[in-house]
Amino acid sequence: MFMTNMGKVYLIGAGPGDPGLITVKGLECVKKADVVIYDYLANERLLEHRRPDSELIYVGKQGSRHTLPQEEINSLIVRKATEGKVVARLKGGDPFIFGRGGEEAEELVDNGIPFEVVPGVTAATAVPTYAGIPLTHREHTASVAFVTGHEDPTKPESKVHWDRIATGIGTLVFFMGMKNLQNIVDNLISHGRSADTPIALIQWGTRTDQKVVTGTLTDIVPKVKDAKLGPPAIIVVGEVVTLRNKLNWFESKPLFGKRIVVTRSRDQASVFAEALIDRGAMPIEFPSIDVVPPASWAELDAALDNLGTYQWIIFTSANAIRFFFERLRSRGMDIRSLHANSICVVGPKTAEALEQFSLKADLIPAEFKAEGVLAALGGEQVRGKKFLVPRAKVARELIPDKLREMGAEVTVATAYENVRPAADVDRIRKLFEEKKIAAVTFTSSSTAHNFVEMLGQKEYIKLMADVAVACIGPVTAKTVEEYGMKVDIMPKDYTIPALVEAMVEYYRKKT
Repeated sequence: MFMTNMGKVYLIGAGPGDPGLITVKGLECVKKADVVIYDYLANERLLEHRRPDSELIYVGKQGSRHTLPQEEINSLIVRKATEGKVVARLKGGDPFIFGRGGEEAEELVDNGIPFEVVPGVTAATAVPTYAGIPLTHREHTASVAFVTGHEDPTKPESKVHWDRIATGIGTLVFFMGMKNLQNIVDNLISHGRSADTPIALIQWGTRTDQKVVTGTLTDIVPKVKDAKLGPPAIIVVGEVVTLRNKLNWFESKPLFGKRIVVTRSRDQASVFAEALIDRGAMPIEFPSIDVVPPASWAELDAALDNLGTYQWIIFTSANAIRFFFERLRSRGMDIRSLHANSICVVGPKTAEALEQFSLKADLIPAEFKAEGVLAALGGEQVRGKKFLVPRAKVARELIPDKLREMGAEVTVATAYENVRPAADVDRIRKLFEEKKIAAVTFTSSSTAHNFVEMLGQKEYIKLMADVAVACIGPVTAKTVEEYGMKVDIMPKDYTIPALVEAMVEYYRKKT
């Protein structure tokens, strides 16, 4: 009997690692939850979708290291629900497949707490798929079984019927079996499975740091030891493993496994990171810049009060557009206030940002930088006209200075400020020291300045040894070179999509 004053619990399968594999319903539950209780195997990128005011509780279990025992996790879920809260219990894979979701659901029933189970994409199927291994195949097998590999080999009686599964099932998928690999192999062979049977171990499956070791039941244990493979891992046994060489689609992505540092501001990094992930890279978000409202709105407010006097407004970034229109709206104004203005933007991405406010740019230069803006405006009758340039507090003076030289009247209004954010510098420095970073990306001169300051003026050159440097355009590249770094990658078009493709081409040529 459920009590009416209770909250509600959603037992959600988060999928096996790739954040894109969570279900639509699962993500909706995360978004509306008051409390998110999440596991070690639930990708933390999913937590970005939660409400800013929601409570976040980590209860991960890693090998023998448990943040909380299962009984205490059960009690925690019950306690939060009895406080009247909506609880999202985010579990790796599927809650009802070796996820102990059944135990948690029983606890909720026993305490009269309403709940729903949101199935997830189980690691049993997704992880082999990302390793290029179909679990069933008409020419190899018509049966598959999921088995725990976590049993204590010293138990007097096993719950796994080795005599039946060793030869009675075509494909076997073992969960949590890394520590018991030798025991699994021995049991399969001793109960009749051929020692030449193919086997694969897949660590961190579906993630961009996925690692796979293949072999046979005879040689897999030393191979895994040599590869220093560890948990979490899925074990696949069967002839279907031989298809991996032909069907290995995921690890064939052009940037697979490369750790690439993204120094963009956190609110802008996600699109860049997603594009890198789509090509197999592992983005390491290390924002060296943060975008905040200006200390004073005085300059922009004065400009907004006189919008009708400007013939042109020039936007040199999407941030300028965002803050400009947020301030416009906060002052009770809307896009009708811009009826007398022509608008110039620095490039297509800035034009897209403008279109979000139902406005089209009147002028987009062929070259996406300040020089391109000036070249495009060169065909206009600039002399005597008034220009408004909403921008960052600190920025290049090229556009205002040149327009003034051409006889224009220019108002520069601070719409936002770039500041250096707090960051986990020690974590990033450790990755550099361990030679785990393939490339660093810079999307503005400010990101380069702050990156150097954050890593340390005396350390950054040494840390950047053998690390590729990617810059969005020549202005940023010039700043990077002034710091003594060699620019390896720069796109022809100064946009994020073009930068990603330039990185793909760079590594294609290297291989």
